[in-house]
Amino acid sequence: MKSYMQWAVAALAVPLCAAQTYSSCNPLNKTCPADKGLNQWSLSTNFTVGESAFDRWNVTAGTVNSTSKGAEFKISQEGDAPTIESNFYIFFGYVEVTFRAANGTGIISTSVLESNDLDEIDWEQVSTFDDEIQTNYFGKGNTTSYDRATTVNVTTPEETYHTYGVNWTSTKTEWILDGTVVRTLEYADAVDGKNYPQTPMTIRVGIWAGGDPDNAAGTIEWAGGETDYDDGPFIMYLESVKVINYNPAEYYNYTDKTGDYTSIHAYNTTSSNSTSSKSASGSSSSSNSSSASSSSSTTSTSSSGATGLSVGSLMVLVGAGLLAGLI
Repeated sequence: MKSYMQWAVAALAVPLCAAQTYSSCNPLNKTCPADKGLNQWSLSTNFTVGESAFDRWNVTAGTVNSTSKGAEFKISQEGDAPTIESNFYIFFGYVEVTFRAANGTGIISTSVLESNDLDEIDWEQVSTFDDEIQTNYFGKGNTTSYDRATTVNVTTPEETYHTYGVNWTSTKTEWILDGTVVRTLEYADAVDGKNYPQTPMTIRVGIWAGGDPDNAAGTIEWAGGETDYDDGPFIMYLESVKVINYNPAEYYNYTDKTGDYTSIHAYNTTSSNSTSSKSASGSSSSSNSSSASSSSSTTSTSSSGATGLSVGSLMVLVGAGLLAGLI
């Protein structure tokens, strides 16, 4: 099966897909503004609490409201593709998204991490196939091959809330379904890292109609058939998103056009502490410095040694509600 991004390119389904995967400035091609980072170790959003849940999120397409079931993503007619995106980037980390997928033929419920140079890590639930979900990834928007997607069994994803996690580090990426690792991608296995997602990413969640009658035949086939909007509305509910950022910083800057993680400069403008990320647990060593000649200073963070948290440690922290303890 092909993924959302693959068909967005191969089938030219731009009007629908552009709502969720795009880049306003690709740093591989030109100098771009620094990415605004998440300057804390963790963030947890409960989308059942009202509109305040969207404080760290932007609605980039359609309308998304908070309900008692979670953030509501609704497709009622052709062209609908409601999407939200975090207003911050993370640079390696753990992202956990809990949602109930939409029903209806050809409707795709997605959780996507994507960077400005089109690195991408995906969860995609194709509603036509109600006992599975797909995983996928891309490096620098490379769609020259279509063999990266895998299919994972999941029970009634359109009736039951499931938790879809990604543990993303500089050495490997793990897809985690309800606390169990279901796929692992090693850095070396992605064309020796060339196709490995490794640059700062935002978090995007939304739905779109892969089965829209105006889509290319291949897209409709992948989505399991044409979408009949008279059968709608088709609704996805997003209960929560939990994030651990392995390299907290105010900004992430590309220092060259390679798209290599070692070229990313993470920095703060409000602290004089110099930080180097070294351990799997995200701990760091700090040394205080001061400047008599300037009232502003920066903090530099090196990601080269960050290998993240083990899945076992992540599940203990998340299960015990201890995310806040990492801040």
